[in-house]
Amino acid sequence: MTGIPARMIWALGVTQIVGYGTLYYSFGTLAPAMAAEFGWSEPWVFGLLSASLLLGGLVAPFAGRLADRHGAAQLMGWGSVAAALALVLAALAPNGMVFAVGLAAIEVASAFVLYATAFAALAQASPAAAQRGITHLTLIAGFASTIFWPITAMLHETFSWRDVYLIYAATNLVLCVPIHLWLARGHRLRSAERRETPATSALLPPERQRAVLLLMLGGFALVGFVSSAITVHMVPMLSALGAGSTAMLATMLFGPSQVLSRLLNLQFGRRLSQPMLAIIAALALPAGLAVLLLSPLWPVGVATFAVLFGLGNGLYSIASGTLPLVLFGSSGYGRRLGLISAARLIASAAAPFAFSLLAGAAGTAVGVAAAAAVGVLSVAVFALLWSATGTAAPQPAAAAHEA
Repeated sequence: MTGIPARMIWALGVTQIVGYGTLYYSFGTLAPAMAAEFGWSEPWVFGLLSASLLLGGLVAPFAGRLADRHGAAQLMGWGSVAAALALVLAALAPNGMVFAVGLAAIEVASAFVLYATAFAALAQASPAAAQRGITHLTLIAGFASTIFWPITAMLHETFSWRDVYLIYAATNLVLCVPIHLWLARGHRLRSAERRETPATSALLPPERQRAVLLLMLGGFALVGFVSSAITVHMVPMLSALGAGSTAMLATMLFGPSQVLSRLLNLQFGRRLSQPMLAIIAALALPAGLAVLLLSPLWPVGVATFAVLFGLGNGLYSIASGTLPLVLFGSSGYGRRLGLISAARLIASAAAPFAFSLLAGAAGTAVGVAAAAAVGVLSVAVFALLWSATGTAAPQPAAAAHEA
């Protein structure tokens, strides 16, 4: 098996758009209504999200090991069912305690259906073509925020947050479950061929792998903190900075900018080392926030922020899948992706709550500046990783039939 079929990448792209849109991006828009119904403050609601993300992070390494052992595609099928049930539980919650359990279940289910498991499915289909497949997949899935932020807002104009969650539960059942079951069937049919496919080898010698792994986990955790803090609060943050009239412009540009970053990587990134890709991704986030702080009332400034932040977020998604594959090889790839997800989610768990708390106490501008400082620290960590690994192998050219 020399390549990944385009139909597999497109199928996973659909489920990633639905998964991220319904399980993650919808929350920020619906959170104020949730807080009002249960009589909570908005920081408290985001605190529940943080705790749920933490739980999802703790589960992620276990999900990675299951993906290595039983096949990522099969795991995603069960994960989609669990995601739909979790959305129903949250939507029908009679009180805040049951809602909190439902929200935690949503984030636990996310560990089995989102990028980490999808990347593992691509690596299991073809280790040699996985880097290119990951870039194609993130290119498609980059439209999740662009599609689901306005859809959630429009639905919420007519329906309650509970109804929106029920609609999204049905969406997961109708779209994602059949696709994942189809992919799992293909996984079983190709199991013999996949066993004959050689695994990619590690770039690093064994004695250096632990130190580099820790650096990588730290860098992705810091980037995840910044990404989570800003994307969850995107619309209310811009409104608080006085850019409420251009907030929709930012949300419209953010998703396409993620897609643009992946197109640029496809076109120009073949000779770029993966550690350098991680540095560029990390650098774009604080750069975008700096532009926003300097020009929050100018539409051009808001647009530049959205583009830079979208570019960084898009490249970050690619690097989180390709960097461990290049440095450590495809053997045990699902487990390492689980560790990355755990580090990212555990750090990100505190981000929405911490940003909301800091913005409420010291002002939104202070919260944005703090997020930018964390972003600069992530750049420093990836620079250390780049120094420790030298020039990692570039991405291989795509096979003509991959996507």
